[in-house]
Amino acid sequence: MAGLSSNRKQRSKTTGLKRTAKEQLSQSVQQRKRKHRDPHLDLHQSRDEVNPKMMGGVHSSKVICETSQSTTPSLELWKASDGMSSETLAEAYGLGIKKTPTMLASHNDKVNHGLSSGIDIGKYVAIDCEMVGIGPGGHQSALARVSLVDFHGRQLYDSFVKQKEKVTDWRSSISGVSPRDMRFARQFEDVQNEVFSLINGRVLVGHDLRHDLDALKLTHPPKDVRDTAKHQTFKKYSHGRKPALRILARELLGVEIQQGPHSSTEDARVTMLLFRKHKSQFDIDHANRYLSKTIPIKAKDLKKSNQKISCL
Repeated sequence: MAGLSSNRKQRSKTTGLKRTAKEQLSQSVQQRKRKHRDPHLDLHQSRDEVNPKMMGGVHSSKVICETSQSTTPSLELWKASDGMSSETLAEAYGLGIKKTPTMLASHNDKVNHGLSSGIDIGKYVAIDCEMVGIGPGGHQSALARVSLVDFHGRQLYDSFVKQKEKVTDWRSSISGVSPRDMRFARQFEDVQNEVFSLINGRVLVGHDLRHDLDALKLTHPPKDVRDTAKHQTFKKYSHGRKPALRILARELLGVEIQQGPHSSTEDARVTMLLFRKHKSQFDIDHANRYLSKTIPIKAKDLKKSNQKISCL
């Protein structure tokens, strides 16, 4: 029995030594590989250490869920990309219009909030106004609310506007504005100045912008205007006339708007979405009208230009 016990102990020691030797050899090989491996692999290794892999489909589901929450290009990416605007990044990486329902969501909107803070506005802004009726029969229009959003649909400004004349028709079923809203409305001159500061030097997007600018008593350089009511391609939806915004939203975006009282913030977002979805066509029209007087720019030329951008 003593001999058997001694043999078992000897085998146990031998097995332990073999296991230790194998572990040491494995560690040595791994260390050598690390010295000669591609630095890019080290980057992936560090990412795996921060986010350890999970087995099965659970890991994949988690990644998809996290990805779907991103609705706009990161502003940090914008700032780190040699001064490229967030709009250019969105176009170059094909982020133009992937999250229509998310962008239209209004749960973060703040009615009559005035200027929003903490937003890098960028090159493009969209505007929409709501009117009330003044004068005999309420046939004349006066500005009652104005809203602006940025390229990504974020609210930049929203305000009710006090009336200098007696309102004879509130048009509440359409405008969504009532006498109660005037209690905290801002003076016209204040709203006018704030809107001007937002649109000055930027490309202004809107639907039938002439009425909005007239109500604000402002002008804007024609070369910096993108009007979805005048876009030639859109006129086929209204037999050659100016199409209604709700028609364009239904036909081109697949969303229903203006089912009840209008929201100027929602209408501004829809207008920006229409512009983003058809931005290349707007760019061609703009280039042919203002940039090239002799050689018309074609879609294939613009496509080549966009390909160069996407390679940056």
